Amino acid sequence: MFAARRPVRRTAAPARPVRFALTAGTAVLGLTLTACSGAAASDSAGGGSAGAARGAEISVNLRGDAAAPGKPVKVTLGSGKLKSVAVSADGGDALTGRISADGRTWTSDRVAAPGTAYRVEAKNTEGGSGTAAFTTAAADKVNKLTLAPGKNTTVGIAQPLSIVFDNPVKDRAAVERALKVSTSNNTEGSWGWLQDYSGKDRVDWRPKEYWKSGTKVTLDADLNGVDSGPSGGWFVRDYRTTFTIGDEQVVKVDLDRHRLALQRGGKTVMDVPMSAGTPGGEKASWRGTAVLMSKEGTINMRSETVGLGDAYDKMVDSSMRLTWSGMYAHAAPWNAAYFGAANRSSGCIGMSDADAGALYGQVRVGDPFEITGADAKGTVAEGNGYGAWNVSWADWQAKSAL
Repeated sequence: MFAARRPVRRTAAPARPVRFALTAGTAVLGLTLTACSGAAASDSAGGGSAGAARGAEISVNLRGDAAAPGKPVKVTLGSGKLKSVAVSADGGDALTGRISADGRTWTSDRVAAPGTAYRVEAKNTEGGSGTAAFTTAAADKVNKLTLAPGKNTTVGIAQPLSIVFDNPVKDRAAVERALKVSTSNNTEGSWGWLQDYSGKDRVDWRPKEYWKSGTKVTLDADLNGVDSGPSGGWFVRDYRTTFTIGDEQVVKVDLDRHRLALQRGGKTVMDVPMSAGTPGGEKASWRGTAVLMSKEGTINMRSETVGLGDAYDKMVDSSMRLTWSGMYAHAAPWNAAYFGAANRSSGCIGMSDADAGALYGQVRVGDPFEITGADAKGTVAEGNGYGAWNVSWADWQAKSAL
């Protein structure tokens, strides 16, 4: 679609008509150029002054009503130099871009999103301007995601940025390039791809070491227009989340000594007896670093949901989830005889009502539970909750797609 040419005031000979050319695969704009100086140039054809319009051609690499999304918009000037190009999107953010060193082309910083109408307005250094429009084809499949932690939350020092995708992500490099993490203190970190406990594709960003208290973190996921690959579909929006790191808190769980201690700023503020999972089978607890995923209060726990038959069906207070597979720290008054003496639970870390309530009131989502001891069935996997801290820094960096 082309903009109407502006009328040109003639002072002598009639103006030559402006031509609009079409080239395969491009939309072409005719620019009307008007004289900017008071003096008129000589017109070789008419022998008089030349205040007449002269045509210039600009081509756009995307055109029509079903242009391919996922490509940068490129505007090329046939002759002369571009002064500015604006590409606006119907119902979305405008595309920013850069003019080349020779002034002949402009390329958008981001790609065109699917199912979006765009309008191009270009100006050259001689005062000419023109417009064009195109619409990209709609996405045949859309990919969505779930972000953690929640927006504007305060979390513990071990909380990773975690993204779970609805559909498979085959082009992991393209997706990762669109994910930008910024921190208030230039924290070093890396993305790592893994399979979530649900079986879905997931990518987490964790620091090299635990976050420093007070760090402010922002994620800009500029995914609109990114194709996640076969069977995954297109992303059709951007995402953004911000969060802050709270107090430096670590929960130390010693399976062999049957003790749990809460440390804040390096000082122990709680040290209580507990009983963890019965060793020697599936009822044993996990070791390694587990990150507090959620504080769920009073919940119904049923053994059948974690593959332990009909061993129990209880309402449990002060429940703090540590893994997707069902390991919690919680109140377990029925196990009081074993607190501080033996591990005799069905996999969770149990305490008295008072001790569990006190811990529940002080910990926050993202606090690490560092679990040590021989009475365990293995180490928390990176996808079973937030187990990335159980992977060495070098191995974690190797999980990045870039």
